[in-house]
Amino acid sequence: MGIALASVSVLSLSIGAFHIPISHVLGILADTLGLGFIDYSQQEYNVLLQIRLPRIMMAVLVGGGLGVTGAALQGLFRNPLVEPGLIGISSGGALFAVVFIVFGSSLPFLGYFGGIGLPLFAFLGGLINTLLVYKMGSTTGKTDISLLILAGVALNALSGALIGLVIFYADDAALRNFTFWSLGDVGGANWSKVGISFLLISGPVMLVLSQFKNLNALSIGENEAFHMGVDVQKVKYILLFSSAMIVGTAVAFTGTIGFVGLIVPHLIRMMFGADHRLVLPGSLLLGAFLLTFADLLARTIVMPSEMPIGIITAIIGAPFFIWLIINVKKIRS
Repeated sequence: MGIALASVSVLSLSIGAFHIPISHVLGILADTLGLGFIDYSQQEYNVLLQIRLPRIMMAVLVGGGLGVTGAALQGLFRNPLVEPGLIGISSGGALFAVVFIVFGSSLPFLGYFGGIGLPLFAFLGGLINTLLVYKMGSTTGKTDISLLILAGVALNALSGALIGLVIFYADDAALRNFTFWSLGDVGGANWSKVGISFLLISGPVMLVLSQFKNLNALSIGENEAFHMGVDVQKVKYILLFSSAMIVGTAVAFTGTIGFVGLIVPHLIRMMFGADHRLVLPGSLLLGAFLLTFADLLARTIVMPSEMPIGIITAIIGAPFFIWLIINVKKIRS
C-alpha cells in the first residue's frame, strides 16, 4: 500500500493541465534533497513544489486521517455502518467552520488564534456533536447503535439547517466559496495549511493507532473488555476526542468529504481480517491512497477545470454503502 501511495502521488505530480514528465518530477524531488541530477524548467519547479505537492500532502493527511478515524469508530461501536459523517462529526465541524468563515472578521478575539483558529473552531463543533450523539446513543453505560445513528441523523439535519441560516447572512463571494467547499476540495492547500494540518492530525492519528489492543478487546464486547483490564470509558473518550480533532481539521481545510471513513476500513477488513493491528495502519494508507487518487481524477476529468473531490468520493462510496446495507440485511435475515 505504501508503494501504491507513492506511485499515485508521483503520477499526480506529473499529470495535470501543465504536464511535467515523471523524470523531471523525480529530478525536482531529488534536487530538494540535494541529489539533483536532471535538468528541469523553473516553471516545472514552481508548479510542482508550490501547487501540486502541497495539495497531495493535504490529500494524504486528510485521506489517511479519515480512513483511520472510520476504522476506529467502527471498532469502538462494533458496527460497520458507523463513520464520521454519519454520526455528526463532519456536520458539526462544518457548522463551526462556516460560522468562523462568515463571522470571524466581526469577532476580533478570533484573530488571536491565527492560522489554527479555523481548524480549532471546527474541532470544537465536531467534538460537541460527537459528545451529544454519544450521550443520546448511550443507555445505562452501553451504546445503542440504532439510537446512535438516529441521533447522528438528527444532529446532521440540525447542523445543516444552522449552516443554511449562517449562509443567509453571507455575501455572494462567501456563498460561492461555501458551495465549492461543501463538496470537498484540496485545491486551496498551501505549505502553511499543510503544516498546521500535520500538527493537528498526526498527533491524534498516532494516539488512535496506539489503541489497537484495546479495540481488539472491545470487539468481543464492552463487558468482556472491562474484565480483561481495559478502561472502556477512557478508551471511548480518547477515540472520540481524537476523531473529532482529525475530522474537524480535515473539514476546516478541505470541506466535507464523505464515504472515505466508511469504505476504507471495510476494504481493509476484507483483505486482511479484523485485527486492528492491521486494520488501523491499513486504513491510514488506503485512505491516503484513495483521496490522492480521487484528487487526481478530480483534476483531470474536466481539465483544465477541476471537479470537487467530494463528488468523486461520493460516486465511489454511495454504491458501496448501498451494497453494504444489502449485505447487512442478508446476514440478519
